[in-house]
Amino acid sequence: MKIYSLFITFLIMVLLSACKTTNLQTEKSLTFIPEISYEKADERAGVLLETLTLDEKITLIGGYSRFFIHGIPEKNIPFLFMTDATQGVRLVSHLEDSTIVERLDRSTAFPCPILLSSTWEPELARKYARSVGEECRAAGVSYLLGPGLNAYRISQCGRNFEYFGEDPFLISRMIEKYVLGVQSTGVSATLKHFIANNTDFYRRRSNSIVDERALHEIYMPGFKAGIDAGAMAVMTSYNKLNGEWCGQSEYVISNLLRGQLGFRWLVMTDWTSVYDGEKVIKSGQNIEMPFLKAMGNVKELLDSGKVTEEHIDLMVRSILRTSIAMGFYDRVQQDTSYLSTFPEHEQIALDVARNGIVLLKNENDILPVSGDTDKKLVLTGKYLHETAHGGGSATVQGYNNITLAEALLAEYGEKITVVDNNGEENIKNADIVFLSIGTFDTEGGDRPFDLPSEELETIQKVLSLNSNVIIIVNSGSGINMSPFVEKAAAIIYAWYGGQTGNVALAEILTGKTNPSGKLPITIEKRFEDSPGYGYIPDNEEIYIGGSREDKFTHKEYDIHYNEGIFTGYRWYEHKNIEPLFPFGYGLSYTSFEYSDLQMTVGEFISGDELEVRFTVKNTGEVAGAEVAQLYIKDIESSHPRPLKELKGFAKVQLNAGETKEVSIVLDTEDFSYWNPDTKDWFAEPGAFKILIGSSSASILLEEDVTLLE
Repeated sequence: MKIYSLFITFLIMVLLSACKTTNLQTEKSLTFIPEISYEKADERAGVLLETLTLDEKITLIGGYSRFFIHGIPEKNIPFLFMTDATQGVRLVSHLEDSTIVERLDRSTAFPCPILLSSTWEPELARKYARSVGEECRAAGVSYLLGPGLNAYRISQCGRNFEYFGEDPFLISRMIEKYVLGVQSTGVSATLKHFIANNTDFYRRRSNSIVDERALHEIYMPGFKAGIDAGAMAVMTSYNKLNGEWCGQSEYVISNLLRGQLGFRWLVMTDWTSVYDGEKVIKSGQNIEMPFLKAMGNVKELLDSGKVTEEHIDLMVRSILRTSIAMGFYDRVQQDTSYLSTFPEHEQIALDVARNGIVLLKNENDILPVSGDTDKKLVLTGKYLHETAHGGGSATVQGYNNITLAEALLAEYGEKITVVDNNGEENIKNADIVFLSIGTFDTEGGDRPFDLPSEELETIQKVLSLNSNVIIIVNSGSGINMSPFVEKAAAIIYAWYGGQTGNVALAEILTGKTNPSGKLPITIEKRFEDSPGYGYIPDNEEIYIGGSREDKFTHKEYDIHYNEGIFTGYRWYEHKNIEPLFPFGYGLSYTSFEYSDLQMTVGEFISGDELEVRFTVKNTGEVAGAEVAQLYIKDIESSHPRPLKELKGFAKVQLNAGETKEVSIVLDTEDFSYWNPDTKDWFAEPGAFKILIGSSSASILLEEDVTLLE
């Protein structure tokens, strides 16, 4: 009850602060400062390193019991526990040595990260991540294997639900806050998977062929934002980049990650993802997970002179330095007092779902359907009696799980009938039908953009029986809705909402909560329209799982990123292809009006700042939140550029009839692109347009500005 009262107090404070002028420019992230500075941690690591034998050093560069960094207790080096936490803290059950930490019996199932990104609220990402970090402390976890931030390139990727969408600016703003949130609890974030790991179709056998400009403009900004925010660990990816396995690539680790992005801390491989011990040791990599395999011949490499003990020292020193800086050698990481914070975490999970569920269609304002309606309602379809979630290493069981049937019965009572099978008469006679559909997305394989034929037949049948069908989509990625989008009265994207997501969904359906989520992706009309179409090798079908041997023996194949920088909405606008639902799109139960766009100057020089101001008014009859989005368009450039690029956003809370001013401060970086000729960022002088709108496809205000020499 006390926690609930604190939450209400906090909510009131937020509402009061919302009455002030809103700054559209998302707050630039502060950098996390570890307990011990890099210099002092490095000095201490050097002293400790001198006490280690060669065998002890070799022990440290390989994982232990699948999810531990190896310890040497007699040298005051503890075993350090790792776990995944995509949708909450994964309670690992298959440890070879389960005596090191006391396993928890529960952890909060949070909404998946793509739903978190749909909130367009970086501060929620901070709270979400802080909650995950606190549960890590309760579980004795030192290194969180997340956040995942690979860009959404294709809708079929099995791990899209673990990531933050298609746009590098949005990803960056969410990731920097996530890093600050989790590391504020004394747990290290691990940015993954570096880099260009955008499919799980035989992920250990793919070679991503990506040009330098696309790497810097699309696939690296999120990692840079996380590193700039102070992330203490990075995990390399399964795939090759331009012909070299990322986990053992000197170009990927020493050049891109450590050189260009300036990362100084711990780098680890993904699980069983490297093959050449000599290359791993020389690449800038620090630790092979989950155990020494590729580097199993390290003594032979030393004896032959192919590597030196100094190479091993560099690897070990980074492990020691990072762990010392985080304080892992000076305290017991497991602190079960954090169990008392779980009720607050459940509330935060609920708030994320409330703010991230996206209303895509609402014909004739069929929604909301009030809880005191006199209409006859039916709920049918998938995920009625289990919570929808993604699988693989992201699996979190949760506790206090509330199913869709339970949530809607709690709101509608006897007015709603739950139909599992053979309910044609109930469906036909209902005033409104809630039809739940969806997919089970998981790592280790991609899944088709098209729904299975039997599920599509069910959807079409329900639509033929009733003209007032509200479709609820439970998925971690875009699906093909073209076959039924016209006939559906409403479509709502619920994603994977975690243990309380169905409560948030029920609140939105009844109107207790006004939907405010916006798509962090573009949903195409057909997969053939997407930039990544054709990535599956000829004469093969999409891989949805198979034997462990298949993952290593399948023929290597190339994925050509021929679209370059034109991904997501950039691609659809560049090719003049109309998507089904555009990036940044989402409906509300109210309406908004944009006006009065102003800028402090009409022209500015490199190094100056440009302030943009405009107003948003709630022109409807209920309170709501609008995500105002700012894009920049380069009128003329020496190199091809997208028609527009997201460079600012804010979620503006407005009462009915209320107007607020929002502002953004742009700098030269926001106008820059990666120049492949000079191999550096370049803000080319010339004319630009500032575009303000409610989605990438709905630009409502625009103004010219000139960047001078």
